[in-house]
Amino acid sequence: MDFLNGNIKTLYFKYLAASFGSTLISSIYSIVDMAMVGQYHGPEGSAALAVVAPVWNIIYSFGLLMGIGGSVLFSTIRGTSSGREKESNEYFTASVIGSAVLAAIIWVAIVFFDRPLLLAFGAQEDTIVLAREYVAPVKFAIPLFLFNQMLAAYLRNDKNPALATGAVLAGGIFNVFGDYFFVFACDMGAYGAGLATAIGSAVTFLVLLSHFFSKKNTLRLVWPESLFKKLGKISVTGFSTFFIDVAMGILTILFNRQITRYLGTNALAVYGVIVNISTFAQCCAYSVGQASQPIFSTNFGAGKGERIRETLKYALGTAAVFGVLWTALSLAVPNFFIRVFMSPTPEVLAIAPDIIRRYGLSFLLLPFNVFSTYYFQALIQPKTAFVASVGRGLVVSGILIYLLPVAARADFIWFAMPLTEVIVAVYVAREMIKYTKRLPVGR
Repeated sequence: MDFLNGNIKTLYFKYLAASFGSTLISSIYSIVDMAMVGQYHGPEGSAALAVVAPVWNIIYSFGLLMGIGGSVLFSTIRGTSSGREKESNEYFTASVIGSAVLAAIIWVAIVFFDRPLLLAFGAQEDTIVLAREYVAPVKFAIPLFLFNQMLAAYLRNDKNPALATGAVLAGGIFNVFGDYFFVFACDMGAYGAGLATAIGSAVTFLVLLSHFFSKKNTLRLVWPESLFKKLGKISVTGFSTFFIDVAMGILTILFNRQITRYLGTNALAVYGVIVNISTFAQCCAYSVGQASQPIFSTNFGAGKGERIRETLKYALGTAAVFGVLWTALSLAVPNFFIRVFMSPTPEVLAIAPDIIRRYGLSFLLLPFNVFSTYYFQALIQPKTAFVASVGRGLVVSGILIYLLPVAARADFIWFAMPLTEVIVAVYVAREMIKYTKRLPVGR
């Protein structure tokens, strides 16, 4: 696969297929867990896993920080000129070191402080027990989740997206069948779902490691000069993608606390389902960004602006299709999602359609806004990516989550994300047009 001279359409859609499979299957861990625990324990199980959701967001986000941040620089260096393989691998090594340090910190925090963390994330006395049961076996595999995100990003940039997809697929398949076996056949409930997820992550990690024994591999561990400087550049470049996942966790916490305060446990159970629908929509957006980022980065390093513009055209079209799809599904079949993810009570079925339809309007622009951060990162515009991701994930959304229930009615909280996506999309579109016009004309 030649990023600098190959057919853009072929490259993009080949990478999209691999990235889509990888990102979608990676969501299997939380999605299937939510469905199985919700079916086993009812709305209380769905509410408990809504509380656990920020844990995943934190772990994945740090993996993306090191993986996307480092691999963007890795590909940009290789696109600039030949003979810089050692320098590019210094960034890979720095990403590995950074991932190890972050994994150790997160591991200690969750192993020893799971109860206060879950309470801070919105757990109540009726959900904390189930939430801790689920987290108990996951504690043993926390570093693997982070390394899986980091390694998958580098494999895509090392021209082996199929293995990245296959690795996540292998772990995801185990998780699906393992969930059923441990949760229902072994009657282990929430603990069984966590156990299946932990083992599935180990399967994914082992498959990813096989890349280093293949002929395609050009990744090497090379001790980096100015390690801390390189870690700083990786962190700045990858921060916006990192913050997208962190923001999901922050928003989940804010929603959990506000919903508990104003609307009660049934609404929290519905929000637990929304978290999973949103995860699907966001994974689709990730796939667009991850498919186009290696092409953007390499051609940006080579100064081939027309190839970037052509890739952008396909990426924006794909993002639009995903946005329409998830919005249409949310409007058309809201209770279908409820029945998939839990054994609902009549009260939950009564309130769910209005909630999901209101929140679901946000899915129309979500893929575009999330993809934009990958685009700005690939063009080495971390400041713009930072403004978009922080505005969407904390500032604008956070203000609306707290303001709408007070200024209007409690149930207006569900309009917080649709309004946020519109505001951010206006800024993103303006900046995208500006930077695209500045790209060189030559191919």
